[in-house]
Amino acid sequence: MIRPPFLTAGSKIALVAPSGAVDAVWIDGAIQTLEKWGLEVIIGQHARGKHHRFSATDAERIADLQWAIDQTDIAAILCLRGGYGLARIIDKVNLAPLVRYPKWLIGFSDVTVLHGALSAVGIESIHSIMAKQISQEQAPSEQLRRLLFGELPSYQVAPHPLNREGVASGKLIGGNLSVLYGLRNTPIDLKASGNILLIEDLCEPLYHIDRMMQNLRLSGLLEQISGLIVGQFSDIEPDTSFAEGAYGIIAEAVKDYHYPVCMNAPFGHVDQNYPLIIGASTQLNVQSTTSTIEQL
Repeated sequence: MIRPPFLTAGSKIALVAPSGAVDAVWIDGAIQTLEKWGLEVIIGQHARGKHHRFSATDAERIADLQWAIDQTDIAAILCLRGGYGLARIIDKVNLAPLVRYPKWLIGFSDVTVLHGALSAVGIESIHSIMAKQISQEQAPSEQLRRLLFGELPSYQVAPHPLNREGVASGKLIGGNLSVLYGLRNTPIDLKASGNILLIEDLCEPLYHIDRMMQNLRLSGLLEQISGLIVGQFSDIEPDTSFAEGAYGIIAEAVKDYHYPVCMNAPFGHVDQNYPLIIGASTQLNVQSTTSTIEQL
């Protein structure tokens, strides 16, 4: 995997909106925060737009993303929000310039599409908060700043009754479960063998979560991974037919395997959404008292 250079004072960061439309307050707030970090902020031409549920038309979003990729003096690209839209355009974006001039791609949720595409060409990227949370300077904002300037992630996670103890190492893959499910059997599908899988999701009915986990099980993907990090499954409606909830569904899907499982990790559609490098060598150590996630 190619690791983009870390940022320094004065580095340029491009702001683009390749998925949903973004509240201008979040954009302005994110700019202020990033400038406090000593970064030079450049914003995509269509990042403040709105076209139906998207920030702009497909062609305009492609143009903004390609512009940010092609500019060799830009050190990082922050996707301003998720939502939906990247699956419509990812096959029309040329990622080849990033192999020669790699830069950090930052975001989560629908940005899982981009993480998958970058992993497919061998480039690390950052699963992290976006404009809203950065503008509010929430706790993970400082962790993102440290990562961008070269401090690798290391986290301790409180125990959970559905954890499975053990130690694993491998490349970190994954992101939003629904997006990953939508990418199955595409050129940017997960490459699972020997890697640690991260999943999280938002507002999904429990039977949808079960369906997606059964897909990963039946396809053999869950058998191939070396460890599982389960982030936050937030705003999930209770369902008496799945009384065990999202974590119980996931635990049942992986019950026949022996790798470590870390539940309730601080990643996902919540305030405590800490940054991780997708594609980085990662060590997962799940013990009865605490779990440790460390990236190298």
